[in-house]
Amino acid sequence: MSDLRDPPDPSLLLEWYDRHARQMPWRVGPKARAQGMWPDPYRVWMSEIMLQQTTVAAVKSYFEAFTTRWPTVSDLAQAEDADVMAAWAGLGYYARARNLLKCARVVQHDHAGVFPNTYDGLIALPGIGPYTAAAIASIAFDLPETVLDGNVERVMARLYDDHTPLPAAKPVLMQYASALTPQTRPGCYAQAVMDLGATICTPRNPACGLCPWRKSCAAWDAGTAKELPKKSPKKRKPTRFGIAYLARRVDGAWLLEQRPDSGLLGGMLGWPGSDWGDAPTEDPPIRAEWRTLPAEARHTFTHFHLRLTVKTALVPMDRAPARGMFIEPDTFDPNDLPTVMRKAHALTLGK
Repeated sequence: MSDLRDPPDPSLLLEWYDRHARQMPWRVGPKARAQGMWPDPYRVWMSEIMLQQTTVAAVKSYFEAFTTRWPTVSDLAQAEDADVMAAWAGLGYYARARNLLKCARVVQHDHAGVFPNTYDGLIALPGIGPYTAAAIASIAFDLPETVLDGNVERVMARLYDDHTPLPAAKPVLMQYASALTPQTRPGCYAQAVMDLGATICTPRNPACGLCPWRKSCAAWDAGTAKELPKKSPKKRKPTRFGIAYLARRVDGAWLLEQRPDSGLLGGMLGWPGSDWGDAPTEDPPIRAEWRTLPAEARHTFTHFHLRLTVKTALVPMDRAPARGMFIEPDTFDPNDLPTVMRKAHALTLGK
């Protein structure tokens, strides 16, 4: 780590943010904020949950759809689980959707539909961890909590030319970020430092010439900005295998089953199938002449790759399944399914 010649001045970053803040559907920009408009904690919370492990570009349409359909936390608390899970399909990490509902209902029932306005109150809610609690407290309530996401980690590693590899570097990067968090306009500052990482201090080609903190950046001085942050080598992801059974009744209804609440895709509707492992066991959900498609449905989760053998069958009206339920063709929408299930369905259409 190199010593900084001049400590970074948060006011310089805020001046840059006032001119260059990104426009987002959940954000109250610096001009509106200066005029006394406060962010809606519900919208801040919703955006932060959606943005976990997902890009801003991918989230915008989902955010607008959710907040149009369920404009308040009270509306969301009263929503049907299946409707929320279907609306979430495609965002991945379905535990977040389940926690979204749990949190909304706790806020509605235990807090009269009002989000707690402290870090401790927020982190006690379902699905809200240290980062999310800090982000909501800072952005929605203008509290001087330290927000540390991937963008901020990169900015801090470069400012201090710290070559400690992630994830081991997280504690010291948090110390750097905490020391810079100001008491004045902390909510705008939190968004400013995230914007800086997203638009200027980018992973591969940082635009150092445009950075308001360039003169304070030890990595820019040392010529090491492109190398940082260092990361520990990733472990190779294992591959798991499974079988997906796509049975269609002669009237066009599809056989689906609801997955267990716990585990991946918990609570979601999907195709009946085998367990996912090294050697899946045949377990068809209904008696039929099954045909194996030549292509597999492949998908990558956080910790493993999945390869699904897809089997299809046409079954008569009077045959009952051993598990699952038939969904009538006028109510079946493949877009309501998780991504890996949509991939399996697409193979039946020759896509």
